[in-house]
Amino acid sequence: MGNQKNRPLTYTRQVIPRDQHTVSRSILSEPSKKVLNRLNNAGFEAYLVGGGVRDIMLGERPKDFDIATNATPEEVHDLFRNSRLIGRRFRIVHVLFGREVIEVTTFRGNAADADDDTDADDRKTSEHGQLLRDNVYGNLEDDAIRRDFTINALYYCIKDFSVVDFANGIKDLENRQLRLIGDPETRYREDPVRMLRAVRFAAKLDFDIEPKTEAPIAEQAHLLTHIPSARLFEEVLKLFSAGYGEASYNRLREYGLLAYLFPETARALDAGEPDALIVQALQNTDRRLQQGKSVTPYFLYAAMLWPALQVEWRKRQDDGEPVQPALHQSIAKVIGRQVQATAIPKRFSGPMKEIWEMQMRLPRRQGKRAYVTLEHPRFRAAYDFLLVREAAGEIEPGLGQWWTDFQEADDRAKEKMLTELTSDGPRKRKRRRKPESRA
Repeated sequence: MGNQKNRPLTYTRQVIPRDQHTVSRSILSEPSKKVLNRLNNAGFEAYLVGGGVRDIMLGERPKDFDIATNATPEEVHDLFRNSRLIGRRFRIVHVLFGREVIEVTTFRGNAADADDDTDADDRKTSEHGQLLRDNVYGNLEDDAIRRDFTINALYYCIKDFSVVDFANGIKDLENRQLRLIGDPETRYREDPVRMLRAVRFAAKLDFDIEPKTEAPIAEQAHLLTHIPSARLFEEVLKLFSAGYGEASYNRLREYGLLAYLFPETARALDAGEPDALIVQALQNTDRRLQQGKSVTPYFLYAAMLWPALQVEWRKRQDDGEPVQPALHQSIAKVIGRQVQATAIPKRFSGPMKEIWEMQMRLPRRQGKRAYVTLEHPRFRAAYDFLLVREAAGEIEPGLGQWWTDFQEADDRAKEKMLTELTSDGPRKRKRRRKPESRA
């Protein structure tokens, strides 16, 4: 299909029969099998592709089952009444089965290999070599070669139970190695986010990044500044909200990529600010996700930006600003700088500010203050953040346990805790009234 001689690299198609791989249709979800079978029965090619095949071969159960086919999006949509078309330039199909969504994508091609009458607008690059549009259909081999990593270019055929491998992905799986398909420098220029994906997959799978894939990262990391901040926000969530946040953070620092996601934090750490709170927060987040609990983006961002906030807050206090106004000004400054790198939707930046501000309110418990703080809609997140600060050794332990006990206490016990708090604290001397003049 297309002008084959223009291809810079060629790959050999390998078909691995059922008795030589570990992918079994019994592991596939029922909805994914229904989609594959219906497409095949309608005369189309259809394969389970990417992470689904990769994870099964690594002995894990995939979270998603994505399918690639030679059927056009419109043809897929016509086959499934429970589907919807997504996207504008390159359309994909979501087939809905209750909560499970099967994503079906038509084989992608390379516009450079397409026929002469291909619309030139279907492939457009920026002045930095970044692909802005690449909307050409292709065949199975085209689709495999334009994927990013070899381990994601594996296809499972439910008709004969074989796995098709075009880029030696199975060998890289066996060697626990992450390798880009094609020339790494070119692929990173086409889409700099591939550097973040390399870090994310390496962290998730505990793989090494193959030397040639690794080599250009330091030199081309600056290309991330050309990526829209909203897209980088989504990439941050993928890095830190999937259960391997601590490993992702360590890899980002190792490859110098943290500075392009959290510039102020990276500067603070380089200047000697500790990152113990970040590490502790990510460890807690990973643990919560492993337990099936949810995490919130604003809590992650509150932790990731905490070192930057501390530097700015101290600087303003050293310049003579009162503590409270200095905090408010620091928060505005840190967030204002951060949104230039990664967007922070207002539904997340507001709660993040409240978590930070409540760190000053939590120590103030006398009188009715503890009750008012307890009723604050962001109390629980602020309390969790306080516990992270204690676990990281940033503040002396004790306050977190007090709030833990206060939440669990009945009304009488609460009053006793507050009375003890007042009696243990320094007594304020009453001011004497000046005698009234009798003149």
